[in-house]
Amino acid sequence: MHSDGTVSIIVNGEHRRVVAGLSLADLAAELGLIPEKVAVERNLEVVPRSTLAQVRVEDGDEIEIVHFVGGGDHAAPLGDDLWSVAGKTFRSRLIVGTGKYKDFAENAAAVEASGAEIVTVAVRRVNVSDPKAPMLTDFIDPKRITYLPNTAGCFTGEDAIRTLRLAREAGGWDLVKLEVLGEARTLYPDMVETLRATEILANEGFKPMVYCADDPIAAKRLENAGAVAIMPLGAPIGSGLGIQNPVMIRLIVEGAGVPVLVDAGVGSASDAAVAMELGCDGVLMNTAIAEAKNPVMMATAMKAAVAAGRLSYRAGRMGKRRYADPSSPLAGMI
Repeated sequence: MHSDGTVSIIVNGEHRRVVAGLSLADLAAELGLIPEKVAVERNLEVVPRSTLAQVRVEDGDEIEIVHFVGGGDHAAPLGDDLWSVAGKTFRSRLIVGTGKYKDFAENAAAVEASGAEIVTVAVRRVNVSDPKAPMLTDFIDPKRITYLPNTAGCFTGEDAIRTLRLAREAGGWDLVKLEVLGEARTLYPDMVETLRATEILANEGFKPMVYCADDPIAAKRLENAGAVAIMPLGAPIGSGLGIQNPVMIRLIVEGAGVPVLVDAGVGSASDAAVAMELGCDGVLMNTAIAEAKNPVMMATAMKAAVAAGRLSYRAGRMGKRRYADPSSPLAGMI
């Protein structure tokens, strides 16, 4: 003990002089710490927290005081994350189809579980032999859910344009989904016909969301022709193969001035999350939900995956490294 009534100790590697007879609890408080939230080691022996008020520091003591620190940063909560297309704003970034379900009731239940605010609908002939047969509108209310008429099954620009003209006459829709297929085996888009049809429809006042190849040059041409959204395929329609060319999807996103949504190829929730993590504004799917063993459950999974993928993208992915990097800081180690 020194003549001034102090003792010399080492605390977390630093020399200190403190009043003789100070308890470890008093020492922690003097350092601005809460004794109940720290662990103390004195001369290489852990001091039980219940005895910190009784144990006195002595001259020459080496003391380590530790607590838990986070292994990562914490971001502030994010507010509403809405998106818009052709002047209409939506909360859900998941668009679902209305084909391949066992009946309209299952389809409606899946849409409800998905949280989708837009559904794609095919334009087909009325069954004149049974005009009172159930219709999709009996189960999915077009006043509550936005109908997006599409041109599924059209292999020429003329057929696609004719189909959408009828759709507008039937329901007044100008926000539509355009797809012009090249051939039946792959259902890959015919980009020449697609571009031509986009120009004609835009000139007629339609607002086409356009299914296209995962080609950033073609995507920009569609945008310049009047497409209000670009919808590159992740993989062939109905294949469930997932995002096969993430590099091209990312390039389309980076170059687009309109929303980009992956359309076709999603098979699992992880595929949907990947699409959103690439920066897409949304995902459109049908078969992944309709052909699942439990469509309603899969719709719920897809809703969660799209939300998680979008949140991951907004949070900003950590950089990739070739070697390990510790989560907990090395500074302050015992």
